[in-house]
This record gives sequence, C-alpha cells and structure tokens, in this order.
Amino acid sequence: MPTLEERLPLTSQRIGEGIESQLHTGMQIYVSLQGEVIADAGIGEARPGVPMTETTLNLWLSAGKPLTAMAIARLWEQGKLSIDDPVTRFIPEFGTLGKEPITLLHLLNHTAGFRPVETGWPDIEWEEIIQRICNSPLEANWQIGKTAGYHVTSSWFILGEILQRILNQPYSELIRELILEPLGMTESWIGMPREVYEQQQENMAYVYQREKGEMLLTDWHAETRCLKPSPGGNARGPIRELGWFYECLLHQGMPLFEPQTVETMTSPHREGKFDLTLQHIVDYGLGFIINSNRYGEATVPYGFGKFASEKTFGHGGSQSSIAFADLERELVVAFVANGRPGEPKHQRRAKEINEAIYEDLKLS
Repeated sequence: MPTLEERLPLTSQRIGEGIESQLHTGMQIYVSLQGEVIADAGIGEARPGVPMTETTLNLWLSAGKPLTAMAIARLWEQGKLSIDDPVTRFIPEFGTLGKEPITLLHLLNHTAGFRPVETGWPDIEWEEIIQRICNSPLEANWQIGKTAGYHVTSSWFILGEILQRILNQPYSELIRELILEPLGMTESWIGMPREVYEQQQENMAYVYQREKGEMLLTDWHAETRCLKPSPGGNARGPIRELGWFYECLLHQGMPLFEPQTVETMTSPHREGKFDLTLQHIVDYGLGFIINSNRYGEATVPYGFGKFASEKTFGHGGSQSSIAFADLERELVVAFVANGRPGEPKHQRRAKEINEAIYEDLKLS
C-alpha cells in the first residue's frame, strides 16, 4: 500500500507540522473513499521511543459517543424501546426534581438539561454514578427539548444504564456484543477486561495535555480509566476501527442497521439552536453532530472542514480526535492525536487536517 505521504501529501505535512509544534507526539489516521482504503497509518510516537502504528490503541474520548447512540438504535430496531420513551420507563428513580418529562430523544440531541452533574467517574462505582444523576435537579430555566447544551458525560451514563436494564448485562459487555464485535472492531473497548488491559498496556498511546507551553503526561492510560466504562468518554482502540463503524453507516461495510435507522439517527433533530456548552449554534442528530458550517464554518467547534458536504455527520473527541462520514462523497475520515493542546489550537489543527484530506483527494 502506498505511504501516507504518497496518498495524502498535504495531510501528512499538516500532521508533521503538529509534531514539530508540539501539539502531539503522534497521530493515527484512517481515510476511505467509496469503500477504498486511502490511508491507515500511524505517524510519530505513541509514547517515548514507541512508534505510533495503525494498530496502536488510542483514546477516542467523545468521538466514541455515537457507538452508544447506535446501540440504542439497535434496540429500537428490535422493538425494545422507542426514541420517544421517557427515561422513567426504564429508570423510574430518574424522574425527580423536574427531570420527569425527559425522553431518549432529549438525551440523544442534548436538550435534556442536567449537564453539571459531577459523576465521580472513574473513582466511584457505576451504581453510585447513576444514583448521583437521578438525584440531580433539572438545570435552572431549562426548557426540555428546546434549550440546547452538549452533555459531556451525564446523559451518556443514563443511556448506558437504559441498555443495561433492558439487556440485564454490563455496559462494557453489551456494547461489544451490539456494536463492536459485529463490525469486527475487536481491538476496541469501552471498559477493558483486566486481562486485556494487562496484555495491551504497551500498545496503548499516552495522552498528553499542553499546559503553559509544555506537553504534560496525563493518567488516561491508568488502570481505572481503562477498566471502568464511561459511555460518553473512554472508548479506545485503533482509529481505523472507528472508521469501519462509519463505513457501516454508509453501507460500505457490515450491514448492521436498516438504512432508515441510519437516516433517522444522522438527520437533524435539533437545528439552529445555540449550544450553551459549545457556545455556538450546532445542529445535532441523535448522538451525532451534523454539519453546521452554515452557522460559520470558520468558528463552528468540532466541525468537518469547509469542504464537507451538507450531509456530513460524525463526532469529535475533546481536543484530540474526530470521525465522520460525508454521505455525498462516500468519504470516511477518522483521526486521533495523542496531544490535547487546548481548544483553539486543536480546532485549528483539526480544521487544517480535514481540509487537507479533501484537497489531497481532489474533493475541494
């Protein structure tokens, strides 16, 4: 297979510039066009002296959120739930302090209104996290279904708990059975078994955080952060496997979902609303960010670049990663950096790489 430099020269240059600028020490990238793999590579170092390869396990952070959303979609297809079901159908104790009307739709399009809950993950157990969320009030002045604000973790634990109660099995196991294993994503995890963690420790990329001009090592590779699942935050694996997930949604890979289901999940269900968390107007499907360039492509956070078509959907991970599918171009992009350089630098980095991919592929 040709090298990344040969297939995507401008993209490769942008990634290298990020290494030189100490935004990251390494990056992993996967790109496919109309089902053909264009890039599947690691660049730089995963950790000191250890090269980043295409098989390195990287932390995806929030770029993994759509996995949980599509697990909900699988149960919807099976008739075990409806998107309009109230959360209290599955978790009766959730219905307190103004949260009673919240439905799965509100969880998935970030209009539910319980963003600030301090979950305590990974230091406390799943059951206590759920209890904390259930005991929390609706945010002041929040109009359920109308007020918009990205929920970083709280709503995703509730979605995970709904899956657990319906299937009567732990989240980390059911997400493997519903999504990861059917799609061949066998090296990806949201909550690793201990034996896998012990086997894979040396194959996991470090995560660095840029503080005051220095790249400082974080503890995201520590045992508790790997073993305990966070449905909205600690998916990890080779980024190509997240690319396979998006190929499935474009019907280029394993046909896991009905086309109508994918269309419903990836169509706008929240349009033209200012997001109180992201501080920008951003459109959402059900668990997916929808191309929001019309609200300012230069400023929209976690966007897909100025060349992405209107029918592009995906999700980013905090200061580090993004994965998306451009429906019109039949393009899948997924990349993850092991450096979190702060929001402004990351947004610029991601935008430059996204746009370089389109330019390299003559899609601009």
